[in-house]
Amino acid sequence: MTLSEIVQAEHIVPDLQATDRWEAIDELIGQLVSSGAIKEEDREAITEVVKKRENSMSTGIGFGIGIPHAATDVIGDVVGALGRSKVGIDFEALDNQPVNLVVLFLVPQGQFQKHLHTLANIAKLLHNREFRDSLDNAEDAAAIQQIISQPAE
Repeated sequence: MTLSEIVQAEHIVPDLQATDRWEAIDELIGQLVSSGAIKEEDREAITEVVKKRENSMSTGIGFGIGIPHAATDVIGDVVGALGRSKVGIDFEALDNQPVNLVVLFLVPQGQFQKHLHTLANIAKLLHNREFRDSLDNAEDAAAIQQIISQPAE
């Protein structure tokens, strides 16, 4: 699945307040709860599974990108959120650089191929410097949504 298929405008946080990866994960899961994409009663279980995955190895992949993700049995479809930090977040990234763009996504348990394909699509898209720059310069969530909805060149 692509970024535009899993991240709706109401799932975008254009100005993350988080200062570390754990706060960023909490903030993005909170956005998914407040937008109705995931149920409030599932919040704790989802947070636990994402943080467990993140503890095994940081999903800060370099270039200012973090892609926390996990599989869970409490959702029926792939869902995601995108956050942007103007100041940068300590994500314990592979290149030790702060993260400015965080894409959190969840995949239903047992959909391993979909999980891998979604991760690969998001990582490939975010490795494009022009794409990242346009997200960094977008005015608000609507502008970010418009950028991620444009077909890849």
